[in-house]
Amino acid sequence: MNLALFFDPLPETLTAAAPAPTTLAAYATRFTETFPDWRAADLALIGLDEWRGSTIGHPSRHGANEVRQRFYNLQKGSGALRLVDLGNLRPGLTLEDTYQRLREIVAALIEENTVPILLGGSHDLDYGQFLAYETQNRAISFAMVDSRPDMAEPGPGTAPEDSHLRRMLVHEPNFVFSLAHLGHQQYLTPPEVLVALEKMHFETMSVGEVRADRRLSEPLVRQADFMSMDIAAVRWQDAPGYYPAYPFGLGNEEATQLCWYAGHNEQLSSFGLYGYRTDQDVNGLAAATLATMLWYFVEGFYHRRPETGFGTFRFLTYTVVLPGNPDKLVFYKSRRAEKWWMEVERLGDNVVKRVVPCTYEDYLNASQGDLPQRWIRLQALLS
Repeated sequence: MNLALFFDPLPETLTAAAPAPTTLAAYATRFTETFPDWRAADLALIGLDEWRGSTIGHPSRHGANEVRQRFYNLQKGSGALRLVDLGNLRPGLTLEDTYQRLREIVAALIEENTVPILLGGSHDLDYGQFLAYETQNRAISFAMVDSRPDMAEPGPGTAPEDSHLRRMLVHEPNFVFSLAHLGHQQYLTPPEVLVALEKMHFETMSVGEVRADRRLSEPLVRQADFMSMDIAAVRWQDAPGYYPAYPFGLGNEEATQLCWYAGHNEQLSSFGLYGYRTDQDVNGLAAATLATMLWYFVEGFYHRRPETGFGTFRFLTYTVVLPGNPDKLVFYKSRRAEKWWMEVERLGDNVVKRVVPCTYEDYLNASQGDLPQRWIRLQALLS
C-alpha cells in the first residue's frame, strides 16, 4: 500500500532548523521530501486536521503542527527510537471518506507491527481508528478517555463528535469485547448513559476515581487493543485547548500517567490524541501538555516487557478457594512488576477462558470470599 498518496509533508517551518543532537527531532524520520519507511518503524505519527465532525468548525491553525513544534524539542528518552512522522493526512471528499482513509492506514500500519499515533482533529476521528480493527477477525477491547461518553443518538442536529462512541458500539458486525471509559465528569454525563454502559457490562471510572488512585486505571488500559483520548478530559487550567472550557477534569499528571500506561501496554496497537484547538491555546500551554503526553506514550512504549507464560516461573500463581460457584479463582502476579491478572472461565464451560488484567484489590476481595466486580462483568461478556 502506498501510504504517501494520503499525506502532505511537514511545513518547512518545522524542519528547517538543525535539531539539537539530544532531542527527539534528531532521531525521528520526518516526511519532508521523501516519505519515511514506515514498515521499518516502531511508531508512526500522523497529523490530523479534520473538523467536519465538530459543531464549532475549523480552528485557525493546524493543531498537530503546533504540538510537533514542542514535541520534537523534548529530549530523547532512554533506549532506541524508531519513530517516523508521516506528515499530515489529506482529508477525504467527505467526513466518511476520511474515516475510511484512517481505517486503511491504521490497518496497514498494524499489519506491519508499526503503532500509529493519531494527533489532532475532532474526537469522532477515532471511529476510523476503530474501523481498522474490523479486519482482525477477533473481538477487541478498547479504552476511551473523555469528559463524558459521546453516546448521543445520531441524526440531524447531532455532531459526529457527540455520537461516535455509540456508533462504535452499535457497529455491525459487532467485534467489541470490552470497553473502559475513563475520566467522565458526572455533572456532564446523562445518568442513562452510565446505566446503558453498565448494562452492557463495560467499565467506567469517573474523573474523581481516577484522581483518587490512578493505579486502578492501569488494568483497564492494559486490556485495551487501542486507546483514544480527548483533550477535553483534561482540566482547562492544564490544557486550555478546547471549547467549551471545563474547570475540572484530569490533571496533567493523571493524563501523562494514562499515556504512559497506554505506551507500556504491549497489547495496544494504536493510540489517538484528539480535540486540540489552537484558537483556544493562546500561550501554547495545551500544545506543551499534549507534547509531554506524547513523550510519555513513546517512553512507555520503549519500556514494554511482554508478559507471557502464565503458570510458568515468570509469575507467582495464587489460587483462592471460594464457597460457591465458582469454587476457586486463579490469579497471577508478575515477578518483575506489580501487575496482576485474573483467570476468568465461563461458568459451566471451562473451555472458554481468558486471563485478564486486574488489580491487587481484586485479589484481596476474592481472598475475603467476595467475587470481584471485574470477574462478574467479564463473566457476563463471556456468556
